[in-house]
Amino acid sequence: MREGHEAQVAARTDAHVARRMAGEKHPVEDFLFTYYPFKAGQLAKWNPGAGVLLELETSGDREYVDRRWYRTDGTVAEVDLESWRADRGEGARFIAALLSATLDREANLGCFGLHEWAMVYRMSEDERRHQQVPLRLSSAETDAVVERHRIQCSHHDAFRFFTAAARPRNTLQPTRAGMVGNEQPGCLHAGMDLYKWAMKIGPIAPSPLVLDCFDLALDIRTLDMEASPYDLRGWGYGVVSIETAAGKAEYMERQQAFSRRAQALRRRLLDALAAAGIS
Repeated sequence: MREGHEAQVAARTDAHVARRMAGEKHPVEDFLFTYYPFKAGQLAKWNPGAGVLLELETSGDREYVDRRWYRTDGTVAEVDLESWRADRGEGARFIAALLSATLDREANLGCFGLHEWAMVYRMSEDERRHQQVPLRLSSAETDAVVERHRIQCSHHDAFRFFTAAARPRNTLQPTRAGMVGNEQPGCLHAGMDLYKWAMKIGPIAPSPLVLDCFDLALDIRTLDMEASPYDLRGWGYGVVSIETAAGKAEYMERQQAFSRRAQALRRRLLDALAAAGIS
């Protein structure tokens, strides 16, 4: 299982590691390693999850579990839940509350990814984050898209990147303190963040669950950028023209599918937390 997990992670991360060593950047595939504080090596660490006993057959097995939040008893090892709860219990309870609240809400599918447009609203070319990627429209046309639409971003970590000129245009003013009250299952960033929560709860999340969260986050990031004002056709991606009726329809269809995947992962994350005594 461990070797299989490491191979799966390598297939997902080797290109990123090679780019990092070469000083190169990818606007989609590198995002999960720059936006979130987790390196490829951390993702490669295999964990069976809370309550699972591991048989230690070799000295290599013993070395592998000789790390934080594991305990051994003779020839078996498991996650030390008491130690983990003492160190991570408070944060885990917040994660459980956030996941539960989001799971119970209806998905709002009417945002059309305008958060990415609000992040470049009235911004000069020199100020833009992805300077290696051109805009799909002119700066004036990009600003006009923002001005023609109702922006209703509920996610604090997206909203905080809005330009100063765009912030008052948002119907909400989300804060980190209000995350449990604001998070909703249609939000792309809330779906991407499931990878963050899976990594933060560490060894109690089975590695297959963590990888499923990673895969969802990468798929969402693809739509996030295809629907953005940036033109990624030179990188092999498509365009979701959310300024048109057809683009809005495509965005909502893909957003709804991601929302269903995210809700299923929230249930699995909550099950993992419950197995560790967190509810």
